[in-house]
Amino acid sequence: MDISVCVIARNEDNHIEECLKRLRPCKFEVVVVDTGSIDRTMELAAKYTDNIYQFQWISDFSAARNYSVEQASNDWILIIDCDEYLENVNLLDIDRICRDNPDKIGLIQRNNPYTIQGQKTIVTERIGRLFNRKYCHYAGSIHERVMPIDGSEPEYVEVPLTIYHEGYVTESDKRTRATRNLEMLLADVRENGPDAYKYYQMGRSYVYMNDNAKAISYYEMGLDLANDPKQAYVASMMESYGYCLLDMDESYAKMDYIDKFYDAYSFRADFLYLAGMMCMKLGDLDRAYREFDKATGIKIFNRSGTSDYRAFFQMGNIRELQGDKDAARELYEKCGDFAPALAKLSSMGETD
Repeated sequence: MDISVCVIARNEDNHIEECLKRLRPCKFEVVVVDTGSIDRTMELAAKYTDNIYQFQWISDFSAARNYSVEQASNDWILIIDCDEYLENVNLLDIDRICRDNPDKIGLIQRNNPYTIQGQKTIVTERIGRLFNRKYCHYAGSIHERVMPIDGSEPEYVEVPLTIYHEGYVTESDKRTRATRNLEMLLADVRENGPDAYKYYQMGRSYVYMNDNAKAISYYEMGLDLANDPKQAYVASMMESYGYCLLDMDESYAKMDYIDKFYDAYSFRADFLYLAGMMCMKLGDLDRAYREFDKATGIKIFNRSGTSDYRAFFQMGNIRELQGDKDAARELYEKCGDFAPALAKLSSMGETD
């Protein structure tokens, strides 16, 4: 199956070469659309493709995306950003899946470096990036999404392709991009009205700006509007909302939050881990232990460790608080090279 990879770029000379170099073994057609670079972005892109175009930036990501799609030779389109690097792909399976689902949107896996409560981790998400342009296009001026051209609700299918998202590397990058995104999202809401996805992205922007109180407010509005809890972005919004609650004053961490979403999300290790953390904060150690225990071994998760070493570590904390040091030690030993667990084991070794 012939696939065109479409990339939009602006001042990305620190990312674009690695992005395009990773794509080369797959023999994809690569289309690069520049929206106003003044660095070496286009010079570097020219080493990997002749399909380079200019698009005047009009503060509309979908317009730029759709222009890039129009320049492609193939109907099957894969969208990649300059700071995203291909890690794994199975082209034969992608061919089969897409031929069986010509009008569905392919969900690829994106791995994002992330810091949660001071600990570095990888957050995995599924995002719609592979589609047939006969059936789908981009919509939304900011945090654009692939949507059916006929206005119907999107249908998705998972495809075996993984990318690594270098993303917001520095705090200044986070704040700069978040501020820009918020301005565009607010303008979009004023013009086109609110919806759950826009509020989700606004909440994320405030998280990047370290303003959890405002993030909580927008997440709540988004969760109130969301009509399908199984959509990937709704699950992500719910869990990010929960972590914001944990980082705020205790009054935010209410048991009704857990109970409200439990039936919809208890199949996810992320949610059970989050439920355990909230129960710990509320002082219900027995329930917290049960929730962490349920999370272990579950294969559906976004944040690394929620189904194994992070859950085992919190279970060890609980047993240590309850005075059962032998059980705590066994649980810490299950955490592998997780630094906080190693520190606990070292401390326990010194005192025994």
